[in-house]
Amino acid sequence: MTREVRVPTLPESVSDATVLTWHKRPGDRVEEAENLVDLETDKVVLEVPAPTSGVLGDLQAKEGDLVQADALLALIEEGAAASAPASPKASSAPAAKTPAPQPTSETPPQVTPSARRLVKEMNLDPQQIHGSGRDGRIQKADVLAFLDEREEETPPSPQIEAEEDIPALPRPSLSGEAGRPEQRVPMTRLRARIAERLVQAQQHAAMLTTFNEVNLSAVMDLRTKYRDQFEARHGVRMGFMSFFVKAAVEALQRFPVINASVDGNDIIYHGYYDIGIAVSSPRGLVVPILRNCDQLSMADIEQGIAEFGQKAKDGSLSYEELTGGTFSVTNGGVFGSLLSTPILNPPQSAILGMHKIQERPVVENGQIVAAPMMYLALTYDHRIVDGREAVQFLVAIKDALEDPARLLLKV
Repeated sequence: MTREVRVPTLPESVSDATVLTWHKRPGDRVEEAENLVDLETDKVVLEVPAPTSGVLGDLQAKEGDLVQADALLALIEEGAAASAPASPKASSAPAAKTPAPQPTSETPPQVTPSARRLVKEMNLDPQQIHGSGRDGRIQKADVLAFLDEREEETPPSPQIEAEEDIPALPRPSLSGEAGRPEQRVPMTRLRARIAERLVQAQQHAAMLTTFNEVNLSAVMDLRTKYRDQFEARHGVRMGFMSFFVKAAVEALQRFPVINASVDGNDIIYHGYYDIGIAVSSPRGLVVPILRNCDQLSMADIEQGIAEFGQKAKDGSLSYEELTGGTFSVTNGGVFGSLLSTPILNPPQSAILGMHKIQERPVVENGQIVAAPMMYLALTYDHRIVDGREAVQFLVAIKDALEDPARLLLKV
């Protein structure tokens, strides 16, 4: 019996997907629920599992093809035998008595989508890579570590060798001048979507940025005092982001227009607080959404952010986790940024930018002291947010962080 493999129902507002990687070839044996192919949409990579066990027939869509929902991808012949060459040393002994083989191409290791792409680009054998993820799943960091080890094991040549001997890199196309290589790589769907939304934000919103700075001494003292107890009780480390999310929610409740969005000639005021947390992933910047942050504890927030970070690394964020949001927070400080002007995430009307914590001289009680300071930036849509509200919103965040008791007392 022949079973069809079709494109699953795509997330709302997604019209098509790109066939990213086939993990099986025609004639290969497949097991039910085994991942056959990755489909890339504007936001996420979808895995298409085998609907049944059997042998994969001809592929109806090649890598790079655009496909619509319910489009035919391939056929599977149920119960058929894989077209594999017979072993030259077939043994008559029962299979149960043969020693268990090491993982081979018949039992490939699990590989995250981002790692698969790198393995394919670098022409690597995943069997040689040790996976550090759950159940030995190979992550992008494992591939990079493998490449580093291989580079260390290969001594550098004392002279320039022939081009064929250069370690494996994606083959560039030359510009026509010797020694001046260029490489043309098509944008991924996610990168193209990011570019589209950033241009959209620039063209359709009146963006303005206001700045302030915050003394994080009180927050750092709290973290130092309660960090170990917090982690022991909740199983997650106490970071800075939960303080900023809590402070942002308090400020949003005081200034509802910052939590609003524009829809044509209407302003939509949201009575909930879904905060987007910008996360850098191997595929680009993604902004998963923490829902109902006004109802979350600091431990819930930290746990949610930690899960988003791992999912972004694995490429397993769902479309639902990336849609919606009423306000966003981005932290360029983790990369060393001292000051920046973040761009809005449409249709939101504001985004908070965090930056590097740096000790600077400040005046306290008439004395110059060194304090851990951070610049804050609020980019907002001046069509609906006035400068007064934007400045007061940022001051409210600053006050809450410099005196965290305000978050408990809501003053």
